[in-house]
Amino acid sequence: MVSESSRKSSDSPHGASEIGARMAPMSKKGAVARQPARHSRNHPPKVARKVQPTADRPFAPGYGIVGSQAGIGLLPWSWVERKMNRCRTFWLATIYAGLARPHVMPVWGVWVDDAFFFSTGRKSRKGQNLAANAACTVANDDGEEAVIVEGQAKQVEDAEALERVASAYKKKYKMDPRGMGEPIFMVRPGKVFAFIEKSFPKSATRWRL
Repeated sequence: MVSESSRKSSDSPHGASEIGARMAPMSKKGAVARQPARHSRNHPPKVARKVQPTADRPFAPGYGIVGSQAGIGLLPWSWVERKMNRCRTFWLATIYAGLARPHVMPVWGVWVDDAFFFSTGRKSRKGQNLAANAACTVANDDGEEAVIVEGQAKQVEDAEALERVASAYKKKYKMDPRGMGEPIFMVRPGKVFAFIEKSFPKSATRWRL
């Protein structure tokens, strides 16, 4: 039968590990000998959580946007990830090579490691524009729950990164973009905007990365 004192010890916040430490063998100097860290299949080591970008409000005077500390409404970064992962066709805006006007086209793409990846032909208008000016904007296809990503497009050369992107493409589109023999670009966000139309003044959110 378990005594009351034993039961209280096992129910303590430290649990059995605290009891084990008390019963650990003593060294010659009288200090408790450290026990090697052990991880079972049921209790794997903890993995450090990814640092989330800091959210604030976008600059949009005249739209009634409340301050970042006024009530609730700032969207979490996980909302951006979810919307980008669920979107099938995106809008990509680039700048015409040699001209000061925008060019917009729909593209397929995937969201991997907090960045947007897509492929386009070198001789396509998008490809030529990006070769002259890497600045671009990517938006999902949902105006009611929108995500807008501003950044610089850079061709991906790293084999491991390309493998992760190809894996995401295969899962989403049932194809490997590497098979086209054209560049695969990464847009690492500089700024991200997001909002829910029905609650725009409270949900409008901006991240600076």
